[in-house]
Amino acid sequence: MGAHPKGDAVIRDNRIPQQTLGQWIADNPGCLGAKVKDTFDGQLPFLFKVLSVNTALSIQAHPNKELAAKLHAQFPEHYPDTNHKPEMAIALTPFEGLCGFRPVEEIVSFLQTVPELRALIGDVAAEQLERSVSDDPRGVSAALRVCFTRMMKSEKKFFVDQLNMLVKRISQEAAEGKDTSGSNGDLLLRLHSQYPGDIGCFTIYFLNLVRLEPGEAMFLGANEPHAYLHGDCIECMACSDNTVRAGLTPKFIDVLTLCEMLNYTPAPSSSKIFPATQSQLDPSVYLYDPPVPDFTIMRIEIPSSIKLYLVSAVDSASILLVIQGMAVGTSTAAASEMTLRRGSVLFISANESISLHLSSPDGMLLFRACCLL
Repeated sequence: MGAHPKGDAVIRDNRIPQQTLGQWIADNPGCLGAKVKDTFDGQLPFLFKVLSVNTALSIQAHPNKELAAKLHAQFPEHYPDTNHKPEMAIALTPFEGLCGFRPVEEIVSFLQTVPELRALIGDVAAEQLERSVSDDPRGVSAALRVCFTRMMKSEKKFFVDQLNMLVKRISQEAAEGKDTSGSNGDLLLRLHSQYPGDIGCFTIYFLNLVRLEPGEAMFLGANEPHAYLHGDCIECMACSDNTVRAGLTPKFIDVLTLCEMLNYTPAPSSSKIFPATQSQLDPSVYLYDPPVPDFTIMRIEIPSSIKLYLVSAVDSASILLVIQGMAVGTSTAAASEMTLRRGSVLFISANESISLHLSSPDGMLLFRACCLL
């Protein structure tokens, strides 16, 4: 849902001459709101998605603006635009993802309990990381970079052999009823069944496993390694399609760029959960406001006791998505009333509001993406 040239949203109302959202915005740039229009050169600055993750999505990171411009100039077929792509995922169901580097103590513990991992990295790099635990943060990041890069760049035949040995060992231990959590056994077997022989299976020893409950979010800034593993989520991001991948994927992988660009700052998984704040003005609204200007997301929970609700005007174009409940929407800007149900998507111009006349007994759950400068 958005106006990126590779996936411009289609307008379903055939009374409107423009066929896509991008064309409509180009003809009505005032709909963005004055500040958004000026800041983002007349473009809608965000992309809004719903993801339903059954098999893991690739190990990836998104470049900052400087790197994006460079990658696009060098390899336009793989990096289609010059923008950065910070993003946020909000869980709709229990959701699992890998995100950011684990605290170094956890990685060191895996290096000691998973000999196949240590073999890939080599004793010299592993010992450097073990010694760095008492070091200053820069020393830790440097040692982590060496270990992760050595693993990601290991010879294909060598890492496939090590991975097969590891999977065989864990499978046997699991069959004997042993606890394999010290080797992250369950996740390893699951990923290996989805992507056999893929180097991405080893990244579980470096990256945090983050579990979100519905309504919880994680924010992924530039250069933050991540992979979504399972569950349904709402996702919002800057309007870009730049992704540097390095594993758990059949798509183009760019290990050198990924290892070079990553943020090697370890942090506990709990620090990856991004809090929502309840709006002071409207108790039905919870705001997810990331540290980037491109987008903000609102979760709107309308209780069953409310039968008439005003989706308030903001000084930005926004996209509204219905997750549950039913209503009839009316707006001075719309030619006729709109029936809204699960899956309905509305584009709302800046400074326009919509009245919802709720018809569902259980209230409504909506998400709204906008740009609050």
